[in-house]
Amino acid sequence: MADEQKNQLEEMSMWDHVDALRAVLIKMVIVLAVVACVLFVLMPDIFDNVILAPCRGDFVLYRLFEHITAGIPSLPQFTTEGFEVKLINIQLASQFFIHMSTSFWLALVLTFPVLIYLLWTFVSPALYPEEKKGFKKAFAIGNVMFWLGVLVGYFLVFPITLRFLADYHVSEMIPNQISLDSYMDTFLMLIFIMGIVFEMPLLTWVLGGMKILHREFFKKFRRHAIVILLILAAIITPTGDPFTLMIVFLPIYLLYELSAFLVKPAPVAENEEDTTE
Repeated sequence: MADEQKNQLEEMSMWDHVDALRAVLIKMVIVLAVVACVLFVLMPDIFDNVILAPCRGDFVLYRLFEHITAGIPSLPQFTTEGFEVKLINIQLASQFFIHMSTSFWLALVLTFPVLIYLLWTFVSPALYPEEKKGFKKAFAIGNVMFWLGVLVGYFLVFPITLRFLADYHVSEMIPNQISLDSYMDTFLMLIFIMGIVFEMPLLTWVLGGMKILHREFFKKFRRHAIVILLILAAIITPTGDPFTLMIVFLPIYLLYELSAFLVKPAPVAENEEDTTE
């Protein structure tokens, strides 16, 4: 069956391939445009109830932290009372362009699995069954991990960063007036960065399959990784509170251990050669 598909592809001319790719790209653009238009209509409600939710003291993470610290007197007490971030718009066209750009980026995130599937329909006839199986597994893992990263970014990393930076003052004489552009840049950057960071297990799994990485690498550099990940967590959440630092560090460190688990140990022969040398 695979050979027949290969022969059919070989019989297709270059222009046949171009036409097939163009049809797939048109479908992708239509899907993205339709979802973006729907989100554009719904964007006022999405902004009020989702994007701007971390600006209010009743956000789910803040209430959770308040409940946890209330039960542990040794921790700095976290409070939700009186916390509110009010955004301002300082450019005439910002609200309109942010309305459009946010609709596009959210549509891209929501339709990402569909877009990859459409590309898959174009590429799959040229792959062998073993290659298709590996791609499907990578596709499933990649989507799940990306969405987990986005959720961690939205419910954990961004609210902690916003809470710290919104209340930080180099001088009490300088009030914070946060612009809409600054808020959205930070919001989208942190959420997408966490989505990409959570692809680390998929990357290591692919490199392990190519025999570039082995489990011994993660064991050897575990101490170095802990220090680097602690620094990364401190950069993401520049607070002096060890509780919030560990809240961000633990998910990233678990990704490191998951990556090590997904990579196979080095072959015995290679280990023996290393010991003899």
